[in-house]
Amino acid sequence: MPGVIVDCAIYREGRRHECATDFSRALDAARAEGRSFLWLGMYEPTQHEFDQVSSEFRLHPLAVEDALNAHQRPKLEVYDDSLFVVLKPITYDVTADTVTASELMVFVGDSFVVTVRHGTASPLAAVRQRLEHHPEILRHGPGAVLYAVSDAVVDHYIEVAAELQLDLEELEAEVFAPIRRETRHTAMRIYTFKREIMEFRRATVPLAEPMARLQSPGVPFVHDQARPFFRDVGDHLTRANESVEGLDRLLSDVLAAHLAQMGVRQNDDMRKISAWAALAAVPTLIAGIYGMNFRDMPELNWSLGYPAILLVMAVIEVSLYRLFKRRGWL
Repeated sequence: MPGVIVDCAIYREGRRHECATDFSRALDAARAEGRSFLWLGMYEPTQHEFDQVSSEFRLHPLAVEDALNAHQRPKLEVYDDSLFVVLKPITYDVTADTVTASELMVFVGDSFVVTVRHGTASPLAAVRQRLEHHPEILRHGPGAVLYAVSDAVVDHYIEVAAELQLDLEELEAEVFAPIRRETRHTAMRIYTFKREIMEFRRATVPLAEPMARLQSPGVPFVHDQARPFFRDVGDHLTRANESVEGLDRLLSDVLAAHLAQMGVRQNDDMRKISAWAALAAVPTLIAGIYGMNFRDMPELNWSLGYPAILLVMAVIEVSLYRLFKRRGWL
C-alpha cells in the first residue's frame, strides 16, 4: 500500500526508527519492548486497504467504518483496545474566501497510533517533524502524539479565525464606507462569508466535548500527567470558539446594517424621483390647461399672457426646487 501509507515508524525512547514493510511485526516488536510505540499514517484508504490494518491493530468495527466513510463530527470514542478521535483540520483560502474542512481520524492504543487522513488539510507532517526534534515528548507514548496533533489542529483554528477577522473588517469597512460604492454583490458576499463561518463552527464547536473528556481522569491510553496539556488545548479551543461566535454575531450585524442601508437608499431614491416628478408636473399641468383649445380663455387674447405663464412656471419651479433641496429630497 505505498500510496496509502504515508509514513510508518517505531519510536523507542522518543527516537525514530524506520518501520519494516511488515507493520504487524513492527507492532509486536513495539509491544515487546515496552517503552516503544508504532505510528502509522494513512491517506484515504479503501475498505480493502484498511482491512489488514484494522485486523492487526484490533480496531473496533464501528470506528473503522467511521474512519473509512469520513463525513464525521469531531468526537471521542472509547473502545476496549483503543481510543478513536475525530478531528477536522481546516484551511482558509484568502484569495477565494473559502473555508475547507478535512478530516483526521486518530486511533490510539497501548503501543500504537494510527492516523487516517481525508482531504488536503493536515498538520501531521509538521507535527511528526516537530515531535521528532523533541524526543522527551515522544517518550510519553501514544498519548503525546494525540496531544500534539490536537494542539496543532486547534492552534490553526486560532490562526484561521484571525484571518477571517481581517477579511470581515474589510467587508465591514466596505458596507459602512461614506462614499457609496457598487453594492449589488455585497449581500451575496456577506451570505457567502456566513456560510464559511458555519463551516468553521462545524469543526470547532463539537470538539469541545472530546477535549473536556480528555482532561478528565479515567480515559484509557492517556496518562494522568497529560491532562494539563489537554486542558491547555481546551483553553485554546474555547478561545477559537469565542472568536468564531463573535465573528458570526458581527457578521449578522453587518448584514442587518447593509439591508437597513439598502432600505434607506431606496427611500432616498424614491424621494428624489418624487421630487423630480413634482417639478415636472407643474409645467405639464399648466401647459395641459392651455392646450385644451377652449374658445373663451381670457389669457389667449392677452398680449402678455405667454411671458406671464412662463414666469409663473419658473417661479413655481424655483420655489419647489428650493423647498425639496432644503428638506434633503434633492
